[in-house]
Amino acid sequence: MSHRKSLTTLAALAVGSLALASCAGGGSTKPESGEPVDLRMTVWTADENQLALFDAIAAEYVKENSDRVASVTFETIPFADYTTTLTTQLAGGNTPDLAWIFESSAPEFVRSGALADIKPTLQAHDGYEYDDLMPSALELWSDGDGQYAYPFSNSPFVMFVNTDRIAESGQPNPADLVASGEWTFDAARDISSASAAALGGSGLVVRDFDYTGWDNLATVWGGWGASPWSEDGATCTFTEPEMVDAMTWFHDAIFAEKAVPGPGASADFFAGDVTMTITQISRAAALDGSFDWDVVPLPAGPAMQQNVIGQAGIGVFEKGDNAEIAADFLAYFTSPASAEQLAAYFPPPRKSLLNAETLASANPKLSEEQLESVVVEGIAGAQNKPSHENFAKLQTTVRGELDAMWNADADVPGVLKDVCAAIDPLLQG
Repeated sequence: MSHRKSLTTLAALAVGSLALASCAGGGSTKPESGEPVDLRMTVWTADENQLALFDAIAAEYVKENSDRVASVTFETIPFADYTTTLTTQLAGGNTPDLAWIFESSAPEFVRSGALADIKPTLQAHDGYEYDDLMPSALELWSDGDGQYAYPFSNSPFVMFVNTDRIAESGQPNPADLVASGEWTFDAARDISSASAAALGGSGLVVRDFDYTGWDNLATVWGGWGASPWSEDGATCTFTEPEMVDAMTWFHDAIFAEKAVPGPGASADFFAGDVTMTITQISRAAALDGSFDWDVVPLPAGPAMQQNVIGQAGIGVFEKGDNAEIAADFLAYFTSPASAEQLAAYFPPPRKSLLNAETLASANPKLSEEQLESVVVEGIAGAQNKPSHENFAKLQTTVRGELDAMWNADADVPGVLKDVCAAIDPLLQG
């Protein structure tokens, strides 16, 4: 706990925090009122199948703990407004018991004092097998000896490919390029540019970027060995040669090569008129069989082939009314048996479940070969998307400065220099 510190954005949320007592097995003391409580967890998914699975797991928990818990409600908050809405709830005293947390905001939440240390509860829960959790998956959610969220989703970014468009435009199959060691960003760019020119539609789409979600470009610049700031979060590295080269490549792919749709263009891979898209493996559920497709790892850049994952954690709020019981529910919700069910949508941080055979039973649209190469191997050694204690302000500031890059005659190095000038005070503050 000694490493945690209050931050301007979340300091008020830690006021009146509750001490979390560890609880053994599947139970602990009843709430002080003696009455079963209603638990509430905020999530950003509105997928009916995912919510139905959550409800089923929660129903079993309530059945086994009816003297302590009356219900568990999963409250959907829209993805785009999620963190803002969540922090507004916390500041207004409408604190949920548990919440999903973006990896980008993890350092801010973890070090704010708003979250309870769930490690004692997880370790003490009967049959939890805490040592099965990958240490690398826990790093972002830990501080000192404490663990302040469980990384329930470790979804790797991959390249989905419309093989119908590839074949129709006479372009090389990316799977063949992977096998021959020639699957690079340059190859992906050339295939995308040629197919878009021949067939219309779009070539390569970095999903959820849309010229605003710049942090999704980590799936590209990782191949150049670039990063937006130093590992300690104190120094801007947008002006380093690796980032300048990566962003120049991306700018040219948009405006010179016409491989990437430009600003304002509407392009959805899953509608069938896009050749390839970088997105998380969990998006496979959107494939409806209207075209033939494949999924391959991220391409290699000049420096390396860098795997990237998007993580999401589940935390328990110390100032919530039911912190102890909420932590116990979290232990149940993320137990080996529950994690195996959740693996249908969210790759777990459990070593025992990260194998193609287990994941195949939960992901019927993907073959064991695909799961091994893009999920199991895609999680191993992967880097997270950018995160920072001051990410909310950084995200907005970087987005504003990068607006100048999205035109054909932009001075890429000059724009990146302006980015650093704008965010240096936020990094050092």
